[in-house]
Amino acid sequence: MTLPARTSVADAPSASGRRRRITAWVVIAAVLVGVGIAGSALAGVGQWTERDVLDPESAGPSGTRALVQILGEHGVEVVVARDRAAAAAALARGAATLAVADAPYLSDGGLTAVTDAAADVVLTDPRSRTLRLLLPGSTTYGVGPGSVVEPGCDVADAARAGGIAPGAIYRPGAQTLACYPTAGGFGLLVEERDGGRVVAVDGRAVFTNEHLAEAGNAALAVALLGRHPTLVWYMPGIADSDLASGDPTLGELTPPWVSPVIVLLLTAGVAAAIWRGRRFGPLVAERLPVTVRAAETTEGRARLYAHARDCVHAADQLRIGTLGRLGRLLGLGPSASAAEIADAAAARTGSDRGAVRGILIDELPRTDADLVALDRRLRILEQAVHTAVRPERNTR
Repeated sequence: MTLPARTSVADAPSASGRRRRITAWVVIAAVLVGVGIAGSALAGVGQWTERDVLDPESAGPSGTRALVQILGEHGVEVVVARDRAAAAAALARGAATLAVADAPYLSDGGLTAVTDAAADVVLTDPRSRTLRLLLPGSTTYGVGPGSVVEPGCDVADAARAGGIAPGAIYRPGAQTLACYPTAGGFGLLVEERDGGRVVAVDGRAVFTNEHLAEAGNAALAVALLGRHPTLVWYMPGIADSDLASGDPTLGELTPPWVSPVIVLLLTAGVAAAIWRGRRFGPLVAERLPVTVRAAETTEGRARLYAHARDCVHAADQLRIGTLGRLGRLLGLGPSASAAEIADAAAARTGSDRGAVRGILIDELPRTDADLVALDRRLRILEQAVHTAVRPERNTR
């Protein structure tokens, strides 16, 4: 006769509970994955909407999508080039305006090669190097006060646009025309060249979506960027870099045998740690071989004090014990100082305050006789306090 299998009945609740736990974790993981995908999608949408500063496809406050739409309504074809090859191809089709911000990833030759192919060049966020290459003698000069100023120059585009509030301001070179004077600098630089011109203006304060409708910003932007049927808006990136690093890397400076030696040393260290390492187990209770009574410990310490003839140290131990007992008798807390206990004992017993302090704190025994006398006086003082605090116990 065989016994019926009991595992199916006993294990059913645990199996079902295990399945529920697994299902719960799967659901949690699925929810987290869904939230991550949704967050990534929303972040991607936001990045596509915002993009970079002065990006012609960005609808954010720092983008220039509104200006691109206005230029389109004026018949200007805007070509957005995000690499140097696309910009060169667009400029090769005919006379065009090139709008470019600062290009730190391009060498001097790479930047001038792109700008030389354009009829007009509008520097929308120029830095010192760009001004030095394309507007010789011109330099950055700081930031304007933010108030609207009139052109104050003979440049027709600026005169028609009227006043603007410049952002960054510049100092012009000898051959450069300057407009919008403010705070010792100028908000617009214009220099004519063969068949075209080079313009420098802070596009962040004039071209962006949040500032385009202010003062004469829109009129000036259209006049500067819409002189030709095609506008190539070049957004240089790190992939366009043609800079050659002249500094050797750490890998180039180190000999070829250094890396294998480092790997060998690390391997040897790990092997030595595994070889010599000991695994810590649980704590093991160990019985002491000898049990020492408290009285024997006290007597042994007293013999050490006597052998060292350290009367002051022995007196301190006597006083510490007396002060602790007096503090408890007088109802003082454990944080009470020796001076507070001495004053309370003197007040309770009606004794002289200086005498009590001398017994408990000040007097220093020099000989064994002085130590014995101090011990006797401590006992008398403690008994007096005890009598004053609990007189009924002493009369029985």
